[in-house]
Amino acid sequence: MPRLAPSIEPFRNEPVRTFADGASRAGMMAALSRAHGTFGLTYPLVIGGERITGPGTIPSLNPAQPAEIVGDVVAATPQDVHDALDVATEAFASWSRTPVTERAGLLFRAAAEVRKRKDWFNALMIYEVGKTWVEADADTAEAIDFLEFYGREALRLAEPAPLVPSPYPEDNFLRYLPLGVGAIIPPWNFALAIMAGMTAAAIVTGNTVVLKPSPDAAVTAAHFVDLLLELGLPAGVVNYLPGDALTVGETLVADRRTRFVSFTGSKAVGLRINEVAAATAPGQRWIKRVIAEMGGKDAIVVADDADLEAAAAGVVASAFGFAGQKCSACSRAIVDAAVYDRFLEEVVRRTRALRVGDPQDPAVDVGPVINARAFERIFDYLESGRAEGRLLTGGGPAPGDGYFVEPTIIADVDPAARIAQEEIFGPVLAVIRVAGFDDALAIANGTEFGLTGAVYTRDPARIEQALAEFFVGNLYINRKCTGALVGVHPFGGFNMSGTDSKAGGPDYLLQFLQAKSIAVARLGITCG
Repeated sequence: MPRLAPSIEPFRNEPVRTFADGASRAGMMAALSRAHGTFGLTYPLVIGGERITGPGTIPSLNPAQPAEIVGDVVAATPQDVHDALDVATEAFASWSRTPVTERAGLLFRAAAEVRKRKDWFNALMIYEVGKTWVEADADTAEAIDFLEFYGREALRLAEPAPLVPSPYPEDNFLRYLPLGVGAIIPPWNFALAIMAGMTAAAIVTGNTVVLKPSPDAAVTAAHFVDLLLELGLPAGVVNYLPGDALTVGETLVADRRTRFVSFTGSKAVGLRINEVAAATAPGQRWIKRVIAEMGGKDAIVVADDADLEAAAAGVVASAFGFAGQKCSACSRAIVDAAVYDRFLEEVVRRTRALRVGDPQDPAVDVGPVINARAFERIFDYLESGRAEGRLLTGGGPAPGDGYFVEPTIIADVDPAARIAQEEIFGPVLAVIRVAGFDDALAIANGTEFGLTGAVYTRDPARIEQALAEFFVGNLYINRKCTGALVGVHPFGGFNMSGTDSKAGGPDYLLQFLQAKSIAVARLGITCG
């Protein structure tokens, strides 16, 4: 691979389009037509650069039209896991010694190619995971950001680290070394961005990986892996193994050859991964590292001096964007009693104006939830919610053949209620009345999670109090609690929201590296 040019432009976030102009709308419509023409294709495993078929496949369905199969992905077997770990281990020997300029250069070329194929990746996600046009474009833009940002971060970490001068006649260095072979287990909800970001962070730091995508987003992942191979990624550096959680996921995590696990998903699965990874397999020579982001029960606090129109707009965008299927989504609005009724009126008005439907239509605001199991689980929560509060709007299925749920608001919810404590992962908002700001922060902190949160207030003293006391990894003041930008809002939470790693931040790549401290006595030997 060609070496990277010595001069690199400063990182800038990729802009997200609104599709207001005719040309961008026409391009997106054409991409949707092309993507629809690929429905029903079978996507093989990729092990050591070879495409492998097998006896079983997993269908990836269009959640807006579940009768449509976006693609069938080959289901990996335990033997495939064994083979993939073998080739990843072999590839690590050379990839870990590949100059960082070449590894970063691969990411920069991948970013450029994804940028050229924006509409294509958008179309895949509109069909495969039900994203609206703007949500899909934001996902693709974030994938580009991760590739660009982590390439630059790898180059930065390869520079000599500043150390205190030694009192001895010696030269001292700190170098970062890759860990080894990793399991990459991304979610479906950011089908391109998180999957690409987790993969890119691991390989740009010199590791090799086995990528187990979510079955609900495995077609998008297959196209990304194909893109990397087109660009010259050496065989075995990224191995693509769709499959179920037990056959592929747990086998990968438990194997002694796995050095680290990078996971984004539910709390239950994340805790199981942590438990399995903590067990030491015979012949294992390391403590496995787990990097996990596990969701939240995110709250927006609306104080008595808040701009209510801005607060209502922020809550609606945070709660119902992508049908509430972001780990950062607002699922609790905690509102001061003095403005409670006025806030409810405004937030209900805005919610009822949202258009629910097939996201192929650019006019749709809220698409489907991901699959039948999620659809049923959300309605189980709604049944509880009817008993735990006052239903203001929504609460039922929206028209259409897909997994459509009406954006739902339930008011007068007790802070200890099920719908105020458990992550629902759907378009359901619980509204809680509070007596004052201290009470609001106590309730906001009153779950096992700590991912994102927001506060609407004009009072500088309250803002300072929130900065000190609102225990979340990402806190936003007078704006929505979703939409973190790479490099701008390093993302990751506390408590049961994860392992405190910050995706898109200056310390994230350190999760995939180990430090080696070197001291060289001055005997006329030159080291660098």
